[in-house]
Amino acid sequence: MVRTRPAYDPVSVGSLDFWALTPRERDRRLRTLRDERPVSWQRPAEGSMLPQEDGAGFWAVTRHADIQAVSKAPADFCSGQGVMIEDVPDDILEAASSFLATDAPRHTALRRLVSAAFTPRQVRRIDEQIRDQARRIVDELIEVGDCDFVDAVARRLPMWTIYEMCGLPEEHRLSAAHAADGMVSWSDEEVRAGREPAELLNDSLITLISIGIELAEDRRAHPRDDLMTNLVQAEVAGEKLTDEDIAAFFVLLSVAGNDTTRNTITRTVQALTEFPDQRAILAQDFEGTIGTAVEEFVRWASPVMTFRRVATRDLELGGQLIAEGDWVVMYYASGNRDERVFTDPHRFDVRRAPNPHVGFGGGGPHFCMGNVLAKTQLRAIVGELLRRVPDLEAGEPVQVVGNFVDGVKAMPCTLHL
Repeated sequence: MVRTRPAYDPVSVGSLDFWALTPRERDRRLRTLRDERPVSWQRPAEGSMLPQEDGAGFWAVTRHADIQAVSKAPADFCSGQGVMIEDVPDDILEAASSFLATDAPRHTALRRLVSAAFTPRQVRRIDEQIRDQARRIVDELIEVGDCDFVDAVARRLPMWTIYEMCGLPEEHRLSAAHAADGMVSWSDEEVRAGREPAELLNDSLITLISIGIELAEDRRAHPRDDLMTNLVQAEVAGEKLTDEDIAAFFVLLSVAGNDTTRNTITRTVQALTEFPDQRAILAQDFEGTIGTAVEEFVRWASPVMTFRRVATRDLELGGQLIAEGDWVVMYYASGNRDERVFTDPHRFDVRRAPNPHVGFGGGGPHFCMGNVLAKTQLRAIVGELLRRVPDLEAGEPVQVVGNFVDGVKAMPCTLHL
């Protein structure tokens, strides 16, 4: 293929101004691209830590079908050259991404090893603990009354779940969760608090890596009944995870397990406030409706907004000629609002079926391993809230400005008890 760089698309979906918009405002631009230019050439994302060459950019993939096509073709669109919408140094990429930023056969081996740590017994124990913790969180919410929902509820359950699974001592959990926030919100000026993006990202990464390595070393010497012990003992075909592998997975757990579920909980409660008819349907028949509802929670929230792949050969996608080495960025939130797939996609519908959302990825080898755990947490906390605080009302959320996770810093809530 003779490479001719296209003109940058006039509809920008990579600038910080774009990411500062609300999800509904962002989708107005994304819909234009879905309808007219489903694969569009965009300027490099603002905030990149490494210098960009002249003419650099990325392809924004906005339709559901194209997102699935990219996800299910790892030989054509690789992950090993990075998964973020902006470029980061190789050492940070390797330390922070675990098997997210790897390809077969290493990705296959690492995923198999990590899967071996999630034994049926471990999953059963986690399920019981999540339900118990959800009850405790709502107990305390009722005691506190009107408050910031993110701090009082949404942040607490996923943080507790992930770090309880790992056996992380309670005194280290807040600092680990704070570092996880820094991993995905370093574009936000308020979160940076005067630091450069690379400084915040590096500080956050070092904190999590250090905790992960210390945990791995401790569990090798003093095994316990927790996920970290299972990870250090996991073995497939004679291969074990190294301490560095485990530390990188701890970073992944901290980010993917904390931020994504926290923001899904927050956006779900916001939606239940905005669509009281859907809240009534779910409350009236929770057990009969929660199966479809939890899928709608994830579609609606689309907590992971983007993921990048890199083309391994010249090919065509969505009517565009993609050159080997080009960056291809999947916009999951756009795919989850695609009118070609979802009827009335801007309506929150707890009985929506079928619901082939791409909130856990578009399929293929990188489909989210934590999807069952996330659904378990959503069922538990939403069930407790509907039963015990049925008139809970969410206020206006304060967003994090970022291009990876749709983060919410704070959201006031009124209990109306």
